[in-house]
Amino acid sequence: MPQTERSIRIAGCSGAATDRRHAMAMLAANHSNDPIDVIMGDWMSEANMTARAALKTGNGGDAYEPTFIESLEPALKHLARHRIKVAVNAGASDTALLHKVVTDMVSKQGLDLKVAYVSGDEVFPAVQKALREGRSKFENICTGESLEDWGFKPIYAQAYIGGLGIAAALSKGADIVVCGRVSDASPVIGAACWWHGWQRDQLHELANAFVAGHLIECSNYVCGGNFTGFKSLEFKGWHDIGYPIAEIASSGQVVITKNKGSGGEVSTQTCSSQLLYEIQGPWYFNSDVTAILTDLWFEQLGTDRVALRGVKADLPPSTTKVGITALGGYQAEVHWFLTGLDIHAKARMMESQVRRLLRPYSHRFTKLEFTINGSAAVNASDQNAATVDFRIFAQAPTADDLNPSKFLRPCIDPIMEGYPGATPHLDLRLGFPKPIQEYYVTLLPQADVQHRVHLWDGRSVEIPPPPSSKVYPAQQPSEPEARNPRSTDVGGTVKGPLGWIVHARSGDKGSNCNVGFWVRHKDEWEWLRSLLSVETVKRLLADEYKGKKIDRFELPNMHAVHFLLHDHLDRGVSCSSSYDFLGKNVAEYLRSKHVDLPVKYLNRGKL
Repeated sequence: MPQTERSIRIAGCSGAATDRRHAMAMLAANHSNDPIDVIMGDWMSEANMTARAALKTGNGGDAYEPTFIESLEPALKHLARHRIKVAVNAGASDTALLHKVVTDMVSKQGLDLKVAYVSGDEVFPAVQKALREGRSKFENICTGESLEDWGFKPIYAQAYIGGLGIAAALSKGADIVVCGRVSDASPVIGAACWWHGWQRDQLHELANAFVAGHLIECSNYVCGGNFTGFKSLEFKGWHDIGYPIAEIASSGQVVITKNKGSGGEVSTQTCSSQLLYEIQGPWYFNSDVTAILTDLWFEQLGTDRVALRGVKADLPPSTTKVGITALGGYQAEVHWFLTGLDIHAKARMMESQVRRLLRPYSHRFTKLEFTINGSAAVNASDQNAATVDFRIFAQAPTADDLNPSKFLRPCIDPIMEGYPGATPHLDLRLGFPKPIQEYYVTLLPQADVQHRVHLWDGRSVEIPPPPSSKVYPAQQPSEPEARNPRSTDVGGTVKGPLGWIVHARSGDKGSNCNVGFWVRHKDEWEWLRSLLSVETVKRLLADEYKGKKIDRFELPNMHAVHFLLHDHLDRGVSCSSSYDFLGKNVAEYLRSKHVDLPVKYLNRGKL
C-alpha cells in the first residue's frame, strides 16, 4: 500500500461498453494538473453478459469486451509515466484472454506495467453441481420461479463477486487488474481496501467505499448525465459532461467530485440521482459488505464537491447474485408509419391484415406484439410531428420460424390493401431473425465461488469467502404508504406533471425496474411521501402496470421515496420486447403524469 495517510482518489472512466472511450487516456494524461491514483471502469451489463456468454459457449469469437482495449491502448504510456493503477470488469466471459491481450499490448509498447486478472465469476459448474445434489432450486429473485421451470436450457452462469481479489492483486504490485463479472462497485472497494490496508471486518469503511463505487461506476451519471435537472446544465458544459472522482479517506469518509475543467456538475441533486439508480431496497448487497441506505444523505461542501453521509454497514450476505444465460431463440420486427387522423383505426386495420397473413406461421411464435409508439400532434406544424411508429414484433424458437417468407413478407405485403398513407420503414434488416439470449437471476452461496487472483509471474492467490456473513430475508423492508404522515397545509393546487416539482430516476435489474423520486426542498418532503404510495404509483402507471408486486421504502434524509416494480420489464434487456429495455424511461413516463401540485412549490420554479 502507498505510504500515505491521504485519501485515495479513484476516477470512473466508463459506465458501459458503449461509453465514450477517450476518458481513461484523458484522465491519465492530465495527472499533473488533476492527480488520481486509480482509474476504474465498468464495461459490463446484462446485455453484454449474455451476448459474451453465447460467444464463449458457441466458439463465436473473443468473449471479452473489446471496447476496453480502445480505451486502454492510448492511455498506457500515461498510466506508466504517472504510476496510475487500473481496475476494470471488462473481462466479460474471457478474462484470461483479455489478460493475455493486455499483457502483449504492454510488452509491445515496452512499458513496465504488471498485469493481473481475477477469476471465479464463471460458476456454471457450481450451479450444475448444486442442482445434481439437490442443494438449491435456484429461485429467480425477480419472478420467484425455480430454474427447472424456466423453460430454457442454461449454457452459462456468472457470479457477481466482490473487490477483495482486486485489493490482493494491487497489494502484490499489480498496475492493471482485469476482472470478469465483479460487481460494478467492486473495483472501488478493492482499490480503497488496498490503499488504506483495511481488514475484512472494517464494515463501516467497506460500506462507504461500496456506496462510493455505486456513485462513480456509471461515469458521467453522477456529474449530470441522465439527470432530470438537465436543463440547468445547458450553460455548464452539457456538451461534454465530466467524469467522477471519489476521494476516500482511511476512515471511510467519501467526497465525490469530478475532473477539473469538465462540464456538468457534482451536486447533492446529481448524487441523489445516481444513488437511487438500480438499487433494490434499503439493503444494498455486495459480496464484501452490506450497505444500509435508509439514513443516507449528501452534503454540498463546495462547487462540485459533495460528501457522502449516513451510510450504515452490516455483514455481507452468505450468497451472491448469479446471472444464468440460455439461448432464447430469435426475434424480428417490422415498422410502419401512421400519420395524422385515425391512428388507432389505421393500426387496427394493418394488424388485422398482417395477422391473417401470419396465420400459417404464427403458431410457432413465442411472442407476437403490435404496438403504437408515440402520438400524433393535433394540428401539427410539420408532418413528422403528426407521424407515429407502428411496430410488429415477434420471437420464435428457431431462425426458420422467422425466415423472411414467414415473417417479413407477411408484414409488408399488405402495402397495397393497407390504411391511407400506408408506408413501411424501408430499412428491412430488423425484419430478419437475429439470435437472442435469455437471462435468469438467482443466488449462489459465496462458499461455492472459487475467487482467485492470477499474477503476471504465474503465481495465484486464493480469496476465501467472508469469514462472517448473514442470511437476509428475501423480502426487503417495504411500506406501501407513508407511515404517520404529518398534516401539511400545501395551500392551493393545480393539475400538472409530477416532474414540474419532482426529480426521478429509474433503471433495470433483470426484469425488475426500480424508480426513485426526490424533491429539492425539505418542506416538500411530507407532501411527496404522502402522495407517493404504492397505490398512487399503480394509478400513475395506468396501462403500464403489470399486476405484479411493488415495494416501497423511504430515504427521509434525501427527501426520497423509492419503488421496486417486480418483473416489470418483460424478461430483461437481452430479450425484451419493450422500447424501454433498460427501464430508464419509466421515471420519465411517471414524471409526465398529472397530479395535484402545490402552487407554492411551483412558484419556486419548475424543473
